[in-house]
Amino acid sequence: MGDNGNGGGGSAGVVAVLVIFVIVLLALAFVFRARLFGGGSSTKVDVKIGAPAPASTPAPAASR
Repeated sequence: MGDNGNGGGGSAGVVAVLVIFVIVLLALAFVFRARLFGGGSSTKVDVKIGAPAPASTPAPAASR
């Protein structure tokens, strides 16, 4: 019977690359599906910025 040496060390690297590739594809499919069925609308925030109203200054005290 033949000896395989390290027991397929090269094929383990190929399997690891394929697993990473499949994980990336699943992540991309999940993001695409979320945009497709979510409407792809961005959240809009209405921000109104204005100067504060001037504070009323008290009238000076009457001098005697």
